[in-house]
Amino acid sequence: MPIDPKIALGAELPSREFAWTPSDVQLYQLGLGAGARWTDAAELRYLDDREPQVLPTFATVAQTLHETEPPKVSFPGIDIDLAKVVHGHQEVEVHRPIPAAGKATSTGRISEIWDKGSAAVVVQEHTITGSDGAPLWTTRSSIFAKGEGGFGGERGPSTKSELPDRAPDFDVTTRTLPQQALLYRMLGDRNPLHSDPEFARAAGFPNPILHGLCTYGIVCKTATDTALDADATRVTGFRARFAGVLYPGETIRTRIWRTDGELVIAATVVEREDAPVLADVSLKFE
Repeated sequence: MPIDPKIALGAELPSREFAWTPSDVQLYQLGLGAGARWTDAAELRYLDDREPQVLPTFATVAQTLHETEPPKVSFPGIDIDLAKVVHGHQEVEVHRPIPAAGKATSTGRISEIWDKGSAAVVVQEHTITGSDGAPLWTTRSSIFAKGEGGFGGERGPSTKSELPDRAPDFDVTTRTLPQQALLYRMLGDRNPLHSDPEFARAAGFPNPILHGLCTYGIVCKTATDTALDADATRVTGFRARFAGVLYPGETIRTRIWRTDGELVIAATVVEREDAPVLADVSLKFE
């Protein structure tokens, strides 16, 4: 059985110590397209050699920087073929601004497993603590495993939210690069779905797709730049559900509604009649 919920649910994941440098932060933010406005002072804060400001979404790659092996979906009670897996949702909560360099320890667990019938949803939660013993950030993410449901578990709650019934406060388009996935994979996500045309076609896609976490980071940066004066230190949390695919070279349309302490966001693909790519997007700020 690829999923044994009796073993998997609540299982502790191996702890991990890791570190990062300003160059790692720069590489991550270049992977999202930072520097496109190469003479803009606010833009260049993402690429400062000594103290680059750090987008909270850096938390999604900090542990796996520079890994060169494709990831495996193998946890206690869970063993799934990588080709069956897509990212379901991602959430980052930062407890203080992420420093440009640091050392930290990650602890995690399988917090939820849901049976969707034709698929299974597995939720992980990781807590990251800095070398000073204080919490830095918490991440929660889910994977959607096609063909792995039907084990008799609960379906789980619906997380869909409604967009405000008014015109957005901001409506921005961001063009991705044809080589965006090949650049982003240098951060440690070597899933061949994003680089190998044959692998992508075997998984049901006409071509390699952009990493969902790359789209996730681009939208967070776009919202930060547009609505928060490009000040990443104001962001306290960012979450999104992966609602569709984006192919490198396509254009992301980001619509943003400002509410009290939160930006509500929708991200779609311009070239495919605004097909959704991220949904239920929320950026919390102070």
